Amino acid sequence: MKINKIQLQNYRNYSLLDINFFDGINIIQGKNAEGKTNLLEAIFFCSIGKSLRASREKEVIKFGEDFAKINLEIKKKYKKSKISVYFSKNTKKTININKISIKKISELMGEFNAIYFSPDELKLIKERPEDRRRFMDIHISQISKQYFYLISRYEKVLLNRNKLLKTLADKKDIKETIEIWNAQLIDTGSKIIKYRQEFIKNLSPYAIKVHKYLTSEKEELKLEYTGLKESDLEDIKNKFSKELEKNFEKDFKLGFTTIGPHRDDIKIIVNNIDIRLYGSQGQQRTVALSLKLAELEIMYQETLDMPILLLDDVMSELDSKRREKLLKFCVKAQTFITGTDFPKDKNLHYFKVENGTVRHENI
Repeated sequence: MKINKIQLQNYRNYSLLDINFFDGINIIQGKNAEGKTNLLEAIFFCSIGKSLRASREKEVIKFGEDFAKINLEIKKKYKKSKISVYFSKNTKKTININKISIKKISELMGEFNAIYFSPDELKLIKERPEDRRRFMDIHISQISKQYFYLISRYEKVLLNRNKLLKTLADKKDIKETIEIWNAQLIDTGSKIIKYRQEFIKNLSPYAIKVHKYLTSEKEELKLEYTGLKESDLEDIKNKFSKELEKNFEKDFKLGFTTIGPHRDDIKIIVNNIDIRLYGSQGQQRTVALSLKLAELEIMYQETLDMPILLLDDVMSELDSKRREKLLKFCVKAQTFITGTDFPKDKNLHYFKVENGTVRHENI
């Protein structure tokens, strides 16, 4: 997979941009606050249909303007494709694939696959389980429209079950009704757990390999999904059902559901130490990067088309040896790396970002 061209209009600090990119590694360099991250954000938006930075999507519209546009032209293994996103202050965003408007974000999933890493990805290691669940959900949703549907469905069922727990004061009134929501929660939730188990199982060997490579084999990584341990889908459903029944009194008192994939996590161990609790920031950054690079590998195995790799400000926190190793790894995919300054290398393609403009630089 390759990005041929991106066009932006009124997106963040870009009034008008029309730029072509190259195979291999594209270096996006410039001072801080010039628009480097905005460019990568626009690219990734076309992969998952939302921004990882904006709490409200209208925030991407340039100040003083009424709309914004992204046009992304990509070349896939067997075809070319164009993704367009239109933002308006007055209406909902619209997304077109090859000039045909899509009705659901699920229709975008898998059309353009990208892996995104930024300094915020440290949340994946050091902060809430919600960040690690989001990591799994974004990846699996790009591969499986069914999974994206399951996540959406599960959230709605969970919301209804929790509303019931909060609003009815008598356990007798709630018992019969809650069984309806339990059945749906078990069905969708068990499938989500199974998808995630398979994801971690497939990711682990690649993550271990990449992490050893980046650390010169000085560190051993281990990943573990901390949800229900059963591996057969029917066994997961049976266990989930028993756990819901066992936790009913607790759920009723608290007013929310305390068991299910919305509470699960990934345990990350390096050299037999919980890296989230005891790892240095440098170790945590390397683990987060290892997981993202492993994602690249398994997404290729699953789709037989190499996704795009987006690395935002990753080099500044790595020592020279790890930078060198990372660049060698990145030749596998079309890669975009942002930063303030890079040594010149004839094998790389350089773009200068300045005040919302981007130009290719010859070396």
